[in-house]
Amino acid sequence: MQEAQETFLSHLIELRQRLVWCLVAFAVACAPTLWFSAELYDLLAMPLLANLPEGSRMIATGVITPFLIPVKISFMAAFVLVLPFILYQVWAFVAPGLYAHEKRLALPLVVSSTLLFLAGMLFCYFLVFGGVFQFIAKFAPKSITVAPDIEAYFNFALGMFFAFGLAFEVPVVVVVLVLMGIVSVAQLREWRGYVIVGIFVIAAIVTPPDVVSQIALGLPMCALYEVGIILGQVIERRRREAAPAAEGETSRE
Repeated sequence: MQEAQETFLSHLIELRQRLVWCLVAFAVACAPTLWFSAELYDLLAMPLLANLPEGSRMIATGVITPFLIPVKISFMAAFVLVLPFILYQVWAFVAPGLYAHEKRLALPLVVSSTLLFLAGMLFCYFLVFGGVFQFIAKFAPKSITVAPDIEAYFNFALGMFFAFGLAFEVPVVVVVLVLMGIVSVAQLREWRGYVIVGIFVIAAIVTPPDVVSQIALGLPMCALYEVGIILGQVIERRRREAAPAAEGETSRE
């Protein structure tokens, strides 16, 4: 009982240390992002400003909004910068309790999850925002003055970034399900039609009520689902190839 308590306390101490390191890394990353907070906001607002009518500008309706929103953007940028380090700390914390084959899989999954999340954010910024804002600008009546609020735009952009970042994690989810034996590639193919319908329902819920953003989220998710199926095939084929060798070793023993 005492050994179990000591082990539990040691895990808590290690967890606290890793959380402290994550906070320190986040604080260090905040230094340059806070310094360039205004430039980061201009960079974030660029896709919207490029599609506003000539003479239109963004506005701030809150008293401290011109200060608060750039600070929030700097925090978001700092979090993105330290995300690989945070995920590494998570992996390092759980790694001692994993088997050897699980350790070999854990690090590639962490790295691929990070890269796919960042790829989703970049896809949203460079490809989706321009199309969405251009589509909305075409439907704006000529009799109104378009002046988006910066806080509303920040909340919109943050939600879209998370939606696309999580959507790009589809291959990782599919691979994990196949590795754990919860589903097979045959089942994934059989459920393809239902999954596609579910994807576009999710895209309609998490994106603004316009066709461009819904299609822009739904189509990549469908393509990434197919990528997950291909990776699942590779995993199942390697598993079948490794099975005879394992049986042979067992029979010799």
